[in-house]
Amino acid sequence: MKFFLISDNLDSCRGFRLAGIEGVVVSDKEELMENINKCLKDPSIGIILITEKLVSLEYEKIYDLKLKHTKTLIVEVPSPGASFQMTDSITRYIREAIGIKI
Repeated sequence: MKFFLISDNLDSCRGFRLAGIEGVVVSDKEELMENINKCLKDPSIGIILITEKLVSLEYEKIYDLKLKHTKTLIVEVPSPGASFQMTDSITRYIREAIGIKI
C-alpha cells in the first residue's frame, strides 16, 4: 500500500517526496478530479493525501468520495501558509459520516 500526494504547491510535493511519497501538483478542479480518480483506480495506492486548498475547490465531491470508497483513504493535509483547522475538519467528517454532532 502506497501513499500519494495531490498538492497545489511544489514545495509540499518536494517535501513529501523526501519522505518517499510520490505526488503531483495540480492547479484546477479538472486536474484535481482526474488525479483523484486515477489514484482510486490504482490498487497499489491506499492513502491519498490532498492539500486543504485543493479540497476546498471540490469539497462536496471529495467528501462524497471519502464516504463511499472503503479501500482507499482520502486525507486532507495542511496547505503551506494556510490556517488548517484539523479539529473542524475531523468534526465535520464525523458529523457527515454518521450524523452525530460532537
